[in-house]
Amino acid sequence: MNTKSQTINTFLIVIGAALLIYSLVYEQEEAYFQIAGLVVLMYGLYKSTQQWVSDNKSDASEDQPKSNKDHKEDVTVENHEEKS
Repeated sequence: MNTKSQTINTFLIVIGAALLIYSLVYEQEEAYFQIAGLVVLMYGLYKSTQQWVSDNKSDASEDQPKSNKDHKEDVTVENHEEKS
């Protein structure tokens, strides 16, 4: 299912970019193609980033500190060293 979702998101991004390029190359009085291209492009980017985040949830949890206490101590030590 991820491959299908990625394909749809990529297709939306390409269609949105094509609409934007078309509206820039062939100058038109109405901005409907630019607006439609921008909306489709941004929707495709939004959906693809959601997909990437859901695919990489386990990687993000491994990179975070084990507790907030350890993180606060590191920040305090760094701030103290900068003041010295």
